[in-house]
Amino acid sequence: MQEIVTVTEQKILIVESNTPDLISNGYRPAADYFISTFGALDETVICSVTRPYEAPLKVQELEGIDGVVFTGSSVDWSCDSKQAAPLRDTMSHAFKNSVPVWGSCNGLQLAGVVLGGSVGASSNGIEAGVSKEIRKTVAGKKHAMLTGREDIYAVPCIHIDEIKRLPLDAVILAENDHSPVQAFGYSSGGLDFWGTQYHPECTAFNIAEELKLSSKHVFNKAALVNDLKSSQDDPVAAERLGTSCEELKPSVRTIELRNWLEHIKVKKPH
Repeated sequence: MQEIVTVTEQKILIVESNTPDLISNGYRPAADYFISTFGALDETVICSVTRPYEAPLKVQELEGIDGVVFTGSSVDWSCDSKQAAPLRDTMSHAFKNSVPVWGSCNGLQLAGVVLGGSVGASSNGIEAGVSKEIRKTVAGKKHAMLTGREDIYAVPCIHIDEIKRLPLDAVILAENDHSPVQAFGYSSGGLDFWGTQYHPECTAFNIAEELKLSSKHVFNKAALVNDLKSSQDDPVAAERLGTSCEELKPSVRTIELRNWLEHIKVKKPH
């Protein structure tokens, strides 16, 4: 008799952190990057999107959800500002419901604030293109989020703000010379958070498109955009960015997100 295999779907709620105005002005919805990435990593993942800048989260949106993702954002304000209150409220609801949370870039900073830490502009200015020479911390070498990562690695990124004070009980998992917190994990009081300052959900080309729209000052921006667009297939361009074609392959770039999907699958009630 043929064995019947039951495939358990994973339901992910993605919190769109770009405003309607940004999207209408040409910015891609940040949720799209995750929908595409999760679809490639695991065809059983079902994504839904909530948009706090349009309407408050409804309680029923969290029903049956296995994990919540907070995307990056291209807004001009920091996540501790009055304007970002809708995102903070949404994250607080997710934590109160004990749902595992992932945060990329603005999502990481948001968790830092909601959990009791602080954020601010990096003293090193904007980190754009690729976050180079990211180093696993001692804790990071043991943490499931970074399983499969080299001890030193690079990932596409774009940010100005960074974590300034880590929340109590949070653990730094990765760092580099630009920002002391490139990734952290939090597991305390029933709350579960993983996040990165960089963007494992974005290709180098995606970052190039974001940079083209951004008004933020970036040194030699045109050359950087050109290198980002060709870096996945051009080893010389990748080297100029501080990475390699191998590191930019989807199978390597998305390691943290693949590990998070496995993490929430294990935590899923059976």
